[in-house]
Amino acid sequence: MQQRLAHGEAAALGELYDRFASLVHTLAHRVLGDEAGADRVTREVFGHVWEHPGEFDPREGSLRSWIAGLTHRQAVERLRQSQSDGAATPDEIEEKVRAASAAARADYIVTSMPAPLRAALDLAYLRRLDYRRAAAHLGVTEDEARRRLRLGLQLLSTAHPGPRVVTPPAHGGAL
Repeated sequence: MQQRLAHGEAAALGELYDRFASLVHTLAHRVLGDEAGADRVTREVFGHVWEHPGEFDPREGSLRSWIAGLTHRQAVERLRQSQSDGAATPDEIEEKVRAASAAARADYIVTSMPAPLRAALDLAYLRRLDYRRAAAHLGVTEDEARRRLRLGLQLLSTAHPGPRVVTPPAHGGAL
């Protein structure tokens, strides 16, 4: 893909866009909280990829990670610009950037985690099922459901840079 982009192959950019546009837009929207801003960041990210395909280094991580990083940096920069144009203090701006960064990292972690972990978290936190009902729904043992939930939560806990305590939902059932 990188070589095709470096040779100016427009079809390669189209394939890349088809593959990652949803991720880019979702991450940008999560940081900015603004549809128009997310659209703008999406265009800017793919414009940057088109103009600088050589910046991607597969030894440093996956193409998905590189694009997510570009998106995050661009969205945070746009957020800082928009906040500094208003009446927000520098501390308020940085707090909003930190919160948006943690939320974007959490979104990225969830979309990147293996489907079994994502499914277990979906059942427990979005559908409010306890681990027993989640296990039955997934067709796995209760121990396996607890393991998936615990691992999913451990991965999510890395989204926030500081120490975090994840409190299980109050709908019954221990993890």
